[in-house]
Amino acid sequence: MKIYSYPSTVAEKRLSVIEGRVQSFNQKDQRAVARIIEDVRKNGDTALINYANRFDSPCLNIETLQASIQEYEDAAQQVSPEFMESLNRAASQIESFHQKQSSKSWIDTPRPGTLLGQIVNPVGAAGIYVPGGKAGKTPLVSTVLMCAIPAKIAGVSTIVMATPSTPDGTVNPHLLVAAKKVGIDAVYKVGSAWAIAAMAYGTGTVSKCDVIVGPGNIYVTLAKKMVAGTVGIDMIAGPSEILIIADESANPEFTAADLLSQAEHDPMASAILLTPSPKVAKHVADAVSRQIKNLTRQDIAEASLKNYGAIFVVKDIASAFDLANAMAPEHLELHLNSPLEYIERIRNAGAVFMGHYTPEPVGDYIAGPNHVLPTSGTARFSSALSVDHFIKKTSLIHYSEAAFRQEAPDIIQLAEIEGLGAHAHSVRVRLA
Repeated sequence: MKIYSYPSTVAEKRLSVIEGRVQSFNQKDQRAVARIIEDVRKNGDTALINYANRFDSPCLNIETLQASIQEYEDAAQQVSPEFMESLNRAASQIESFHQKQSSKSWIDTPRPGTLLGQIVNPVGAAGIYVPGGKAGKTPLVSTVLMCAIPAKIAGVSTIVMATPSTPDGTVNPHLLVAAKKVGIDAVYKVGSAWAIAAMAYGTGTVSKCDVIVGPGNIYVTLAKKMVAGTVGIDMIAGPSEILIIADESANPEFTAADLLSQAEHDPMASAILLTPSPKVAKHVADAVSRQIKNLTRQDIAEASLKNYGAIFVVKDIASAFDLANAMAPEHLELHLNSPLEYIERIRNAGAVFMGHYTPEPVGDYIAGPNHVLPTSGTARFSSALSVDHFIKKTSLIHYSEAAFRQEAPDIIQLAEIEGLGAHAHSVRVRLA
């Protein structure tokens, strides 16, 4: 990894490249996805099977599009006891964290004769998209847990999941076991934009959903963006990113490993270290060079670091936090001697990992907080996937006649200022 002195012209140019790595969707991809969505919306199962046969598996048909009871039973026999132990622990801890996010309906009487409140209801149906990886060999089990558990806590009555099938028309058994564990009602063996369209509009076989969540490739992301408004979505997510702030107490081997943990995701991923110590910067850069040679995804990590990785030597820790807040990273790690002392400095980050023994994968899999996080600087205004993504809030308002008469002149005044005479009349007519 290249080391830069910050601030400097060359450092600013590097930051500009990193922050600009997520380009606008090109028109060719947008047109392609729009055609897919319209085809599925109009032609339902026929279009869905056509895309699934072309891109997912030639074995799929209407009867095999949804995972069967037998497939769930077979999957349970194919996973190890060790996997089940880890799955159960992760699910329990994710559930415990998200339980604290639950909202309740409420009613208040703030002024004489008035009743105000809010009804909190879950959406009726939620759709979860889980990427399939390479031929189903890299099942994102954690995504199943992170998306379904908050929906279940919110009280969503129907939760379905779409994931690309393997070429032989099956679903990785670990995904099916995880889906069963968290109470997903149906697993559909379809991927990409046609899966998103199916969950947004319904196809006959695939249930229509009110909210769609979960990560995916550019076609999935584009499709979610296009159906947003027809359904709710979690966020428009970009490539993964990590930013680490380190002082002299940092272990260079730990820091290097954490940078690589995100660089291996995608050639577009970003991995950045901020430190006031030139010594730490040099040692981490050397450790990255050593460790990257042992990665199974070495080519991806090398491309990521070459294009969007950097180590910045800053003036002091305060400067590091200023820069981190400006970048609003998805994952912010604090490799600091006393990380808790710096919490008040944090303004913009998807999730914060504090201390030398809290690497980002702890949050990915088992700590409890959600790993579906805002990327590309959107942590400035958005938050992690949560129970709130699966609920809606309805306001309650009641006025007695006396309370109405008390506030009517103010309502009329404001309505007339806005030029809305009928609004004012609906109040005056009750004063006669």
